[in-house]
Amino acid sequence: MSATSVTALDHTIEETNVWLKAIDEQLHLQSRQDAYNALRAVLHALRDRLPAAVAVHLAAQLPTLIRGIYFESWQMSAEPARDRKVADFIAHVQTELPPRFPVDALTAARAVFEILWERLDPETFAKVAGHLPEAIRTLRP
Repeated sequence: MSATSVTALDHTIEETNVWLKAIDEQLHLQSRQDAYNALRAVLHALRDRLPAAVAVHLAAQLPTLIRGIYFESWQMSAEPARDRKVADFIAHVQTELPPRFPVDALTAARAVFEILWERLDPETFAKVAGHLPEAIRTLRP
C-alpha cells in the first residue's frame, strides 16, 4: 500500500529512504533522523559554497524530497561562501548538526560526499566539485 497514493511522492519518499539508509550504514548511526541530520548539514554547507547556477544544477540531480531539504532556508547570494579550508567547511557542517551528534562533522561530510558520488552522475558531481576549493574537494572519495 502506498503512503500517499501519489506515485511521484511515494517514489521520492522511497528514494530518500534509500539515501538515508546508505548514510545510516556508512556512519553506523542509531536512527534515520541522524542520517537526515547529516545529509541536511552537508548539503547546506555544500550549497552555500557553490555559485547559484551550479547550486541549482546540482539540485536538479537530487531526488525531489532531498532537493527540498537542500533548498530549505537557502538565501541565494551573488557570491558563494569563500571558505578555502576543510576546517571552515567542517565548521559550517558542525553548526548545522544538532548538539551531541553521534559522529564528528568531518566523518559525516565524507560519508555524505561518498553517497553523492555513488548516487549522482559522476560527471555532474565532478563539475560541482570543480567549483569548490581544492582542499574541500578532498572530502570526495
